[in-house]
Amino acid sequence: MELLSPAEVILEITEPLKRLTLPKNKRLTSNRQFKAVLDRRRRAGDALLTVWAAENRRDHARFGVSVGKTCGNAVVRNRLKRLLREAFRLSQEEIPPGHDYVVMVAPGAARKLKHPKHGPETIRSMTLQRVRTSLICLVRTCLETGSAKGHRPEPAPAEPQNNGQSRPAGERT
Repeated sequence: MELLSPAEVILEITEPLKRLTLPKNKRLTSNRQFKAVLDRRRRAGDALLTVWAAENRRDHARFGVSVGKTCGNAVVRNRLKRLLREAFRLSQEEIPPGHDYVVMVAPGAARKLKHPKHGPETIRSMTLQRVRTSLICLVRTCLETGSAKGHRPEPAPAEPQNNGQSRPAGERT
């Protein structure tokens, strides 16, 4: 009987882990792709994040991140982007395929950063577990009950104003 090293035993016992990468085909890369998702107006949000979703007719989900300058300097913004991408990468199995998702840091989150009295959770204190939980919850909410407005309705034609005159403006007597 051949003896196995501890490393070989572990390799035989464990199932091979699925690699959770985030290749380019699972990311939104162009401005046109971001606009297509945002134009669908299907979204859900919480205190720190807003998730927008649109169908993509693919067998996988695609993901894009947008962090505005109101969230902080470049160091803070890049940290947030890395955190959001990592949360998506680790949560791919729990996020429904066939949709494009854009995640934005909620506008109110920037105010929390400027006014710490609003609570202990600010942009700088976001953890991977908190972001992951929020992302999964918001994606599900967005797909189930998120506001799906489609395109904005055309505004009703405005009534001409007389400015106190008995005849419409521009009409000659």
